[in-house]
Amino acid sequence: MAKDDTIIRFEGVSYEYGTRKPILDEVSFPIRRGMKLTLMGQNGAGKSTLFGLITGAVRPEDGIIHIEKGLSIAIARQVIPREEMKLTVSEFFQKMFPKKMYDIDPKIDEVLDVVNLHAPHDRLIKSFSGGQQARLLLASALIQDPDLLLLDEPTNNLDKEGIAHLTKFIQQYEKTCVVISHDAEFLNSFTQGVLYLDVHTHKIEQYVGNYTDVVDQIRIRVEKENSKNALLHKTAIANKEKANFFAMKGGNLRLVAKRMRQKAEEAEEAMVDVRREDTTIKSFTIPTQDELSGDILKIESFKVIKNYKPKIVHKTLAIRKNQHLLLQGPNGIGKSTLLESLASGEAEGAEITKGVKVGYYRQDFSNLDFEKTVREVLFEAMPKHMEETMRQTAAGFLLVGDVIGTKVGHLSEGQKGLVAFARLVLLKPGLLILDEPTNHINFRHLPVIAKALDEYKGAMILVSHVPEFVAQIRIDETLDLGK
Repeated sequence: MAKDDTIIRFEGVSYEYGTRKPILDEVSFPIRRGMKLTLMGQNGAGKSTLFGLITGAVRPEDGIIHIEKGLSIAIARQVIPREEMKLTVSEFFQKMFPKKMYDIDPKIDEVLDVVNLHAPHDRLIKSFSGGQQARLLLASALIQDPDLLLLDEPTNNLDKEGIAHLTKFIQQYEKTCVVISHDAEFLNSFTQGVLYLDVHTHKIEQYVGNYTDVVDQIRIRVEKENSKNALLHKTAIANKEKANFFAMKGGNLRLVAKRMRQKAEEAEEAMVDVRREDTTIKSFTIPTQDELSGDILKIESFKVIKNYKPKIVHKTLAIRKNQHLLLQGPNGIGKSTLLESLASGEAEGAEITKGVKVGYYRQDFSNLDFEKTVREVLFEAMPKHMEETMRQTAAGFLLVGDVIGTKVGHLSEGQKGLVAFARLVLLKPGLLILDEPTNHINFRHLPVIAKALDEYKGAMILVSHVPEFVAQIRIDETLDLGK
């Protein structure tokens, strides 16, 4: 595309989160009109912060961000802020505009139709399921009809139908779109190029191609750099050995030895810094509570939501030790509501055996205290506060250094997910309740997490809309709330 098609250009932009965490270091790159780009990077690298710099919510410390005059930008956020949960649908969409929109109702209906969600405008946001809230977040950006659409993990909580609907929309979208996601299949369906935020160098690397193309390009590049370094290292050692040999001979051969040392130094200087791949979390085991026997959970009835109305379904089900139950159903049917009621012990028609410890992975992490540090939150899961054990477990989930002392609310969504898994390891539950545990998590971590869940020896209830993830886990029984 022509240079005139650049709508945003970063020039030497640097930014630090707080005073000790660098995000960008003199970064320069363009975003061109009509492009569909993916923003990649490790959990905590600062992808959402980069979106904040583009929207103006965050300001750079150095450098300039050039934005085309009159360019409208809208962002579909990862999660709905807690303070907005009490709003009605109408109030939620009204917040997307600086001035009151008197003709907003038909616009709301139009964007809700685009995201395949139909709801009364006086309904409270908190009453929607996680998947329905994901659709509302997307619609809140679309209603602004932006020149640049920023999507932050838009497939989280969406069921298969929802992802297909979103994919088709992006493919047909005629304006510029930048997406943060860990869903490879989804990204491959529309991505033309990738901006990669390297968590180690704090630079932006630019690639052409779809998600898989870029992963392959990075792999090939790393292999070439490693091969080159291995050859140079071998050359340096050989020249050093020759230099030592000739130096021992003395006389004129000392000059030869000097040249050999120079060649060895040149070879070492020519070695390149190999691009470091995203670090993957270590293999882990979620220990099971001791002395578990008999039925851990009994269900005789549960509530589902159909046509916005609750309905009681009678079904007898029992889960024992080492049994895994998959809970299925479309967005809005009541899966998360059922899991929450089970975890809180308030589910009517279901009972958890007394004394069983429940490990609850909640999709919005609201069962974590955002005002407490990672250290404090992890200690809450331990009967005895053992610093070394806590830190060893945290390190396995890449929660090291300053992160341990950081408030949970200041972490990226991906890091909050890793904190939630570290808590489960330290808790040693008898019953695991997992609501969309792949949300926000780097794709490199997912096989490790799947293996740990597959091998879990206690009782487990899982909700996930990611078939590739579920396929890696032993499932003993499936309960579809939609049938």
